[in-house]
Amino acid sequence: MKRNINSILVILCSAMLILAGCQQVEDLTPSVSRQGINSITASFYGDESSENRFTSEIDYENKIITIVFPYNYPRTSNQVLTMDALSNVRVEANIDDNVIISPSLLYLDLTKENFITVTDQTKTKNEYKIVAEIRKSAEAKITDFSISTLGIAGIIDEEAKTISLISIEPIGEAIAEASISHGATLSPDPRVNALNYDQDVTLTVTAQNGVDKAVYTVSKAVPNKVELGMRNGSAKVLWSKKIQSDFGISTLHMTTSLAVTNDYVVVNTRNEASVYLDRKTGATVGTMPNMGSIVGGLTNFFATADDGDNILVSNLAPNAGSYKVWRIKGVDGTPEVYIDWTDSPSLGRKLSVKGSLEGDAIITAALMGDAKSFARWQVKDGVLLSQTPEIVAIIGIDGAWWNNADVVATDPSDPTADYFVSCYAPPRKFAWVDGKTNTVKARGPEISGNWIQNAADYTVFNGNPYAVNMSINSFTWGSDDKVYLHDANAVTTFTEPIWTTPIGTYGGKDNGGTNANGTGDAILKVSSDGYYMYLYFMFTNGCVVCVQYDCLDM
Repeated sequence: MKRNINSILVILCSAMLILAGCQQVEDLTPSVSRQGINSITASFYGDESSENRFTSEIDYENKIITIVFPYNYPRTSNQVLTMDALSNVRVEANIDDNVIISPSLLYLDLTKENFITVTDQTKTKNEYKIVAEIRKSAEAKITDFSISTLGIAGIIDEEAKTISLISIEPIGEAIAEASISHGATLSPDPRVNALNYDQDVTLTVTAQNGVDKAVYTVSKAVPNKVELGMRNGSAKVLWSKKIQSDFGISTLHMTTSLAVTNDYVVVNTRNEASVYLDRKTGATVGTMPNMGSIVGGLTNFFATADDGDNILVSNLAPNAGSYKVWRIKGVDGTPEVYIDWTDSPSLGRKLSVKGSLEGDAIITAALMGDAKSFARWQVKDGVLLSQTPEIVAIIGIDGAWWNNADVVATDPSDPTADYFVSCYAPPRKFAWVDGKTNTVKARGPEISGNWIQNAADYTVFNGNPYAVNMSINSFTWGSDDKVYLHDANAVTTFTEPIWTTPIGTYGGKDNGGTNANGTGDAILKVSSDGYYMYLYFMFTNGCVVCVQYDCLDM
């Protein structure tokens, strides 16, 4: 039986060998022969940067491979690359399957000609000469364009070679900022020549090689808007300034608030006259000249501004006596007592105004302690209706909110309209309150009890309402200092912020010093042409920052 089984196995194996022998051997030669070598790439040994990779051009007819190196290396530097730097260059080849290069490539001295033999799939041999060329750039592009003094950013359409300046108001002659391809030149140069942008301006970019050119047309334009609210992804930090080093304010813990007018950002520091900045560039313009009568650690305690360039400054009550609010008409104005609440409780750490004192406005100031209440004054047709405010208690906030609560109205003509509240009290969530019932109707995300909620503001941009609040780290440890922008179009869109700042960037602990009082401010402002919304925020001992959003349909 065993012999029979072995015989059967032998017969089967023989049959399989016969069948295999009848099969045709696989042909590994591709049906269409290519050039064999596709490219050669060079690099400098020891340079790990992303720009350390140089491509080649292959002349298959004349059998010449040219490795192209930039005129400047690193590419964006002013250092000129010379041929003697190419004496020991790492070289790699991209070849087709079953292609052989000899001699093998590893390092070449590209200061001289090198020869290789390429053997393709058909065993055909071709000799190629490898040479190096240092070549000036042929790129001629404008990559960025703006007029920062007017807060105008150009929108570049590279394909059409157009730059649109978004402005409804006249622009006139201005110096611009422009970024162009490395080594290129610009004519006329808008960075040194003031050009009139109320008419089309033609700019010619000439590449570093002096041959290739591109012509851009700069035009003032009024673009379409997105259907509602801001354009997704449009947030851009326009500027950031450090309170101590950029403004020369050396005393810690005293810079408490921002007052944003049509042209300026007023930075209120309690023991000195306020510094004011250009709203669009962040450049320091000057110091308010007529504040002397109210300068003091507890007097000019907090400041804000209405829509009509009126700056409101409040004291801290009862530490500085009864509660007072001074009105200053513009940065050059003189303080005038506007509100004098003679029997006031403790308040003054926060103050908000919605509207204009020349028309209708709602002024709000949170009472300190555990009352969960705020004072509200109404201005009607330019007249303050009463020195004594209405006291409003909020339902739905538990526990004491202590000293950092802020309340902002939404409708300058309707005291019963909804409002927003930022405070430390549980549940420690930014609150949207029904103005008729004074009951919380929606909440933002919960903020850790380690951090202090502080500041609230509200505006409507391109038909959509937005609200902002912030949280602050008052400790020497940990990291927070965050700003939260909310879409307040509906309670369902309000629950999570649509934009936040990176933590550990702008706060006091990470800049001038620990923000022990947990203070700061945040303001929303819409441009007069309606195309931009700006978020200004400040962390005490940290930074004053401007973020721009747009509603451009692009």
